[in-house]
Amino acid sequence: MAADLHEKTDRYEELLAEALDAAEVAPPADTPMGEAAAECLEMAESYLRDGRHFREDGDPVNALASFSYGHAWLDAGARVGLFDVPREGHLFTV
Repeated sequence: MAADLHEKTDRYEELLAEALDAAEVAPPADTPMGEAAAECLEMAESYLRDGRHFREDGDPVNALASFSYGHAWLDAGARVGLFDVPREGHLFTV
């Protein structure tokens, strides 16, 4: 079971990191939607850092949760138009 947890944690960390690289803020930065996009991006980046910290501390459960939450911020932002993202592939559900 631990191997499954570690494999899934690795996969979700990679997914979040790739999604962060692929997501581009869509609205102008000086608009309310641009500010919302920046906040979502900041949350996703924070969850990536937190997940990596949890992993280093030997806590794969909280690492996996952090990577999942971070990706959820990006995916939700993409669905409401805050980010331009690839429509094909595995990174987003839009």
